[in-house]
Amino acid sequence: MGLKIGDDADDINLDLTLEKFSSARDFLLKILDSYSNDAAAPKITKFVADGGVDRLVIASGGVTRDFLGIFRRSINETRERLSQNPGHPRGPKIGAEDINVAAGSYGDTKREEFERDTLEDRKRLEDMFDKIKAFCLEKNKANVLLVDQEASDAEHDTIQELVDLRLIHQIRSRVTEKSRTGNIFRALLLDISQYTGERTRRDINMIEFWRPENKEILRKSKYIFDPAMTVEEIQKASKAIRATESASADKKKPANQLDIDF
Repeated sequence: MGLKIGDDADDINLDLTLEKFSSARDFLLKILDSYSNDAAAPKITKFVADGGVDRLVIASGGVTRDFLGIFRRSINETRERLSQNPGHPRGPKIGAEDINVAAGSYGDTKREEFERDTLEDRKRLEDMFDKIKAFCLEKNKANVLLVDQEASDAEHDTIQELVDLRLIHQIRSRVTEKSRTGNIFRALLLDISQYTGERTRRDINMIEFWRPENKEILRKSKYIFDPAMTVEEIQKASKAIRATESASADKKKPANQLDIDF
């Protein structure tokens, strides 16, 4: 009774998110190192390639259970790759592509959990998730989206449920868009299992949001997601964008030298 957080006690948040990427990375590595030490295995850097740890952290969304589960599967994927081709050009270490494949297969486990845990609300959640995937993978071809931080309607509540279900992950709590003064957005990341593994999409821009040089990328208006739009409307906008891009590319092509007007 009468306990005041900050004065009488501290609030310790046990949930790691990608918003504090460096802290999440260090924490998850310590856990992995402890397992490695118990097993008398080499240091993680000896069998995980450069960039592999970052990809593992992103794939897990900062969740320890997912981090360890994807790591275990990535070992199996690397062993399978090397058994088929011992001299594989990606080398003997666990690499980003091995983790991508592992994350894709681990996504099936997440999907099973999603179906089991959302019996009554599955249709509503699936509809919103389909819109987010269409927005990211078809319209913007990037793994991030922005949502209004101050919105409190049912649609934004559904988005938060998808965050709780680990199908999308929060990476920034406060993002401003240059042309919308006063509006605050939060940045979300589509789970990596949706665009890697067996369903690899080579044209998806995987924005490395944790790097300082990429901070401004998240402030682009094209990443603002309107949950009121339907999948069909998003796909229609996507086709319009692709048509514009194609027309622009055609204009930049050099004229055919055989087409000479005499």
